[in-house]
Amino acid sequence: MLRILIADDHEIARQGIRALLEDHPGWEVCAEAKDGREAVALACSLNPDILLLDIGMPNLNGLDATRQILATHPDSCILILTVHDSEQVVREVLATGARGFLLKSDAGRDLVAAVEALQNHRTFFTPKVAQMMLDGYLRPHEKSDSSGQCILTPREREVIQLVAEGRTTKEIATALRLSVKTAETHRTNLMRKLDLHSVADLTLYAVRNGIVQIY
Repeated sequence: MLRILIADDHEIARQGIRALLEDHPGWEVCAEAKDGREAVALACSLNPDILLLDIGMPNLNGLDATRQILATHPDSCILILTVHDSEQVVREVLATGARGFLLKSDAGRDLVAAVEALQNHRTFFTPKVAQMMLDGYLRPHEKSDSSGQCILTPREREVIQLVAEGRTTKEIATALRLSVKTAETHRTNLMRKLDLHSVADLTLYAVRNGIVQIY
């Protein structure tokens, strides 16, 4: 039996994906998560065969959840689901180590094929995404130079997402199991590191760099 975990903050989306998957013989959805942090916890406790993660989840986005899962379970097969199809998003997905990328608009047609590909230890990308990857490879000189981009640690990415979601310092401390003082120190250090001066600046940075998603 192939055990699959679904992580999406929209219940209707999870129900639709579950229905498509469980209609396939030999597949079962072993768990559902409504945010990235819950997905990481369930992945560690249940060790599913395949994980389907939405990018734009609260508390911890799908890309950072993928990084955390693969850091402790490097053999996990992760398929990223998203409504966003920009070349930048595709590159970010590939950088996490995910095995596939599927647009939600293509899920009804391609979800089963994508899971079958991962089940057989192959990668999966819809034709549109594959063409974007090819175009990016053929036009490397047109890619933006990210060498000067500030590199954030996993903890810093967690903090900045929670700040951008409007969490207070106390709420951030609780979510990350830190002291309030440590959470405040992280936020202060982030502003200094990124040369930002307000919560609004941090929020804009998080949106522009794909740490949080705006629909």
